[in-house]
Amino acid sequence: MALDSKDRAFRCDAISRIDYKTLTMDRVLTAFLARLWHGGVTSRVRRATDLDVDAYLELLVDDKSGRFDGFADNEDISRRWVATHLLDLVNRGRATEAVAGPRPLHGFAYRLRNTTRSRPYGADEQLYELLSVNGLALNGLREFFFSDIDPVTGESVPGPDIDVESQALLSMVEATQGKAQDRPDSSPRREQKQLCLQPGQLLGEDVLRLLLHREFMPRTVFVEHFKILFSFHLALYHLRMFKLVPAAVRDGAVDHACTVGHKHDEQCRFHPHLFVDVAGSETGPPAEYAVRSATTWYGRLPQFVRGTFAVLKLTDFAKDLQRQLKFAMPAKEDLPAADAIALLDKKYEADREVFFDMRVRRILDDEEEPFAPELQTIMDLGLSRFDTYLELIMHYRGAFQRKYLVECLDSMFLKGRPGELLTQPRGKSGVRRFVLDSRLLEVLLQVSLVQPDESGQMRTQPMRVDEVLDMLRSRYGLYIDTLPTEDGFHGPDLPDQAALRANTAAFVDRLREIGYYRDLSDAYLTQTVTPRFTIGAHQERSPR
Repeated sequence: MALDSKDRAFRCDAISRIDYKTLTMDRVLTAFLARLWHGGVTSRVRRATDLDVDAYLELLVDDKSGRFDGFADNEDISRRWVATHLLDLVNRGRATEAVAGPRPLHGFAYRLRNTTRSRPYGADEQLYELLSVNGLALNGLREFFFSDIDPVTGESVPGPDIDVESQALLSMVEATQGKAQDRPDSSPRREQKQLCLQPGQLLGEDVLRLLLHREFMPRTVFVEHFKILFSFHLALYHLRMFKLVPAAVRDGAVDHACTVGHKHDEQCRFHPHLFVDVAGSETGPPAEYAVRSATTWYGRLPQFVRGTFAVLKLTDFAKDLQRQLKFAMPAKEDLPAADAIALLDKKYEADREVFFDMRVRRILDDEEEPFAPELQTIMDLGLSRFDTYLELIMHYRGAFQRKYLVECLDSMFLKGRPGELLTQPRGKSGVRRFVLDSRLLEVLLQVSLVQPDESGQMRTQPMRVDEVLDMLRSRYGLYIDTLPTEDGFHGPDLPDQAALRANTAAFVDRLREIGYYRDLSDAYLTQTVTPRFTIGAHQERSPR
């Protein structure tokens, strides 16, 4: 292959900090907790050897407080409890089973992880950068996950209501004091200048609303909801980038409304629109629309790959301009993607052509003449040297990068897992389609049924079914009772109505199954979605 490391480089931190590989949200959240404790930087935990299940059990039974008396006397049962309730295992149940670390049930879970098997692939950093738009959300998460930790000394001060899983993790952490050092990474946090502020703002709002439910749910359930919410928003962020990045490269600039922040309730033009199948049948009309929607989004991956390469190579161009004293790079931060894209301006055209002409020549000099038909076709297009360079890279690396992007995106959609937004039947004939899993719907309802009242206080309020459907469309881009007017669709027509009615009926049945639907009469306006918990004036459980 005629590309060197500079040409092959694809990770573009200005767009996403994720190294596109399959993500596991337990490991992402565990690594995120380290950044939460250390103010945005990761942790450097040094331990002589990795821990296995027996080592975790030994840490627990060695507890000097007496809180786990009897665990050593029932070692087999205790070991199974630790393995199933406390630990995240790689290849669970197989001969190659190993421990990645504890489940992220408490803030200090990251201190007990085996870092080589608990890789977040940058998703923890991207999550932190998105949430940094809303400092209140970060503070709320820190207060929840580290509620039993003195913020000054870092010592544990368990309260009377601490659950047994958190207490077990705290006891293990205390048992490792002196055996493992937890220090913040020496590298400072690199702030990510968001290409669009709306995804981070939306995530922050949802986190704050979900945190209001902390007194009503067991900690294990609550943490599961956070994992689903975080994965959902990471997926939506990247869908937005699939539209925004290619458009910005094509236009030579990022939409001004995205960089300065949209007005209240203003819809970003890159907001994703997805039709989700709630009926659950693989062959019905709703499934066909959900397949079309998923196919449209996955079909945008090549243009996103090209756009990412463009931003990354324009950053290389910026460094070359800086050496010529024609451009000023940030001193300690990455070059924002918007600034890199701005180098497509006409005033940089001459320098840009010279810089990328050298790179094109370097690639072609390693090729035997006459060129392969694919390369000759690229050269015959008569493109600028920058576009020619991008097409050459896409020829060599486009399919490779798309493969890993597909796997990463599938994992962000939680494909095949609780809370999934995407499913794919097994077998070669299985095609991807968007769905709305019951657990994801429950999480979205919990955050959406919390609204500010006239005084600005957040409280739960019932909503009509049609209001919920409208909220899912406008807030998250999830279409159930109507078709999108873009992103693979052109709006509903007459033959669509039966399928949409079936999907809506299935949605109402799903609401009833998870306990949120109350049908007071046959009148459509009295069919309401009722909050499971009452948050506001009285803070008590609502009747079900």
